Amino acid sequence: MAESDFLSESGTLNFLAELVAADVKFMVVGASAAVLQGVPLVTQDIDLWFAELPDPKLPSVLSKIGGIYVPPMGHNPPTLAGDCVKLFDIVITCQGLESFEIEYERAIAIDLGSVVVPVLSLARVIHSKKAAGRQKDLAAIPALETALKTILEEQRPKLWADHQQSKL
Repeated sequence: MAESDFLSESGTLNFLAELVAADVKFMVVGASAAVLQGVPLVTQDIDLWFAELPDPKLPSVLSKIGGIYVPPMGHNPPTLAGDCVKLFDIVITCQGLESFEIEYERAIAIDLGSVVVPVLSLARVIHSKKAAGRQKDLAAIPALETALKTILEEQRPKLWADHQQSKL
């Protein structure tokens, strides 16, 4: 897949590439995961789910690109700050899904041209959005399900685990 328009923002692909290079365990989830799989949705951010927070490698990655990790404070969840990471949101949990480790094994590999990233599969995005039950999530379900049907008829996405094995 070619670089997506919403990833063309300065530093966005660089941040993802640095995360992959540093072997930070993360995956793209939510509407941004759906968009990367070809679903015609509009999203304003890129949701990242990390295996652990704070990840010990994350501050170093962020330092390289001019960003910082802001830990949770009170009722505020952790976040990222800096121009290079302004499109990214940190997701703490995904409704209706298994643990990060199980979902990570199910993730698919999406080639963004300069980096291959792990992405929550469209079927799991749909499952999570249904479980969350928010009106905005439920409104997106028909488009997500139509896209999933098309993807399943046309091709089998490459699993992230297969991509990792091919690098060895």
